[in-house]
Amino acid sequence: MKKSQWKWLLVSISFSALVMAGVLYFTVDETTIDYISRVNPFYLLLAALLHIVSLGFWALRIQKMSASLGYRVNFKHCLNLVLANMLVAAVTPSQAGGEPVRIHELYRAGVPVGDATAVVVMERILDGIVLGALGAFAMLFLGRYWSSLASGFSGVSFIMYAAWIFVTLFVLIFVYSVRNPDYLKRVLRRMSCWIDRRWHLKRLEHLLGTIDREVDNFNQGLVKFVNYGRSGLVWGMFFTVLFWFSEFIIASLLLMGLGQSPYLIESFVVQLILAIIMMIPLTPGGSGVAELGATSFYSLFIPSSIVGIFVLLWRLILYYLNILLGLLPSLSIMRREFLARAKKQR
Repeated sequence: MKKSQWKWLLVSISFSALVMAGVLYFTVDETTIDYISRVNPFYLLLAALLHIVSLGFWALRIQKMSASLGYRVNFKHCLNLVLANMLVAAVTPSQAGGEPVRIHELYRAGVPVGDATAVVVMERILDGIVLGALGAFAMLFLGRYWSSLASGFSGVSFIMYAAWIFVTLFVLIFVYSVRNPDYLKRVLRRMSCWIDRRWHLKRLEHLLGTIDREVDNFNQGLVKFVNYGRSGLVWGMFFTVLFWFSEFIIASLLLMGLGQSPYLIESFVVQLILAIIMMIPLTPGGSGVAELGATSFYSLFIPSSIVGIFVLLWRLILYYLNILLGLLPSLSIMRREFLARAKKQR
């Protein structure tokens, strides 16, 4: 990570801590101590372990999708890049900001940039498909629970419909660009020229040449997925479902650890809404947005005196633990890149 990214990490943590302090201030009361005294640490530990397992599912997804294109990337390297990705995602707007890290690390493992990009983009498409399908399921088959949330927050249905439209348009544009790579080249060229008119990019011609080359590589990688990498898509979908389900269950385990009912269905719907909201680039790592959103939704069905403690534990696992887990892999990558650069300069 660059120095500027470390600064953004500090901003992200500070903003999250500030919002969390406000949430605790308005939710903690005399009965909160009684709830805390009945905490079952087994469920809290199980929730943290389940999050680590879900990151393992993510690493397996990358490994299997890379293998379907003919590249052997060991599990340890995949897990390492996933953890480093989580740290970078904590400093970029929304939680979907670690793609360049995953592409770079796959490249370091011997996967060409075009194929690495195809793997990472396909990951996001699978995420969109799974979240979109789960959203449809929630609205069509969990109507009572959905209505109770929608009545409390009028914007819930709008967010889900907007998310569906966005995912559908993204998939359609993606499919069209695969069938017509020249279209994608034109779009990227126009974007580069637009940026150049405002910020005067250095070596613009070199950049345009790189765009043409990498779009061709990217297109070839996607063609490989469609033609003979279909097993990677099947495995990718399988581990994507496992990843999101395990992430969603964490909240229910925390509620059980705090002596509450798991509220499996209600919590599933809330986690789905929050996952989609946090994909929107609003704040670094979704900090602040996640805390306020979780507090607002969970206060509809759990006691207000415990909702602040619950949200704190939830963010400790899904945000602060990501930062801790990602520090060592990120420092290891930085050291490797520094040594490689120093070796070239000799």
